[in-house]
Parts: sequence; C-alpha cells; structure tokens
Amino acid sequence: QVRLVESGGGLVQPGGSLRLSCVASGFTFSNYYMNWYRQAPGKERELVASISSGGGSTNYGGSVKGRFTISRDNAKDSVYLQMNTLKPEDAAVYYCNADGGPQFQYWGQGTVVTVSA
Repeated sequence: QVRLVESGGGLVQPGGSLRLSCVASGFTFSNYYMNWYRQAPGKERELVASISSGGGSTNYGGSVKGRFTISRDNAKDSVYLQMNTLKPEDAAVYYCNADGGPQFQYWGQGTVVTVSA
C-alpha cells in the first residue's frame, strides 16, 4: 500500500521557519522524483519545489526561490522542505507528491502551514 505522510506544518510568524517532512512507503522511493505542492484557499495547486530521484537536481517555483530548500534522504524514504523567511502568502496546505510518470503519481494528505502574526 502506497503511503505518503507529511508532517511539520503549523503556525509561524512572518519571517519564521518551518521544516516539512514526508515519509514514503509502499513503493521504491529512490526511483521517483519528489515534489512539494501547495494550495491556498481559493487558489489552484502550485508546484513549490522538485527534486530528482538521486537528489542531484532541484527546481523551485519563482515565489519561493532563495527561501525554500528541498532535500531527500533515500535511505529513510523521506523528502523535506525547509522553509525560511516565511510570508503570509506562503500559507497553504502543502502536499508531498511522488512522480514516477503519468501512471505513477502518489499524493499525501497534506499538512497545513499558517503564517500569521
């Protein structure tokens, strides 16, 4: 059974930091690109960051570049998102996504990030 379980969300003040984690099971994690998406109320889901299967290549959405860092530990079947200098517009539900191609897409249940003073 495929599972992606996110954690680490919560309430943080503007300028603060959070680290999201996603633990995978039920598939060969090291074969998959991993992505973090987010969706704010009333907005479409957007890609925040991506990391290649081996971790050697990363990409970021323009709004988070320089503030967020994606990483992975294939030995722990985990992917992380370090979020620094958080802004109110970063508030959203953050989802972990495993991308093994069109027929192999898996999603977590999401973790809520709230940025407010």
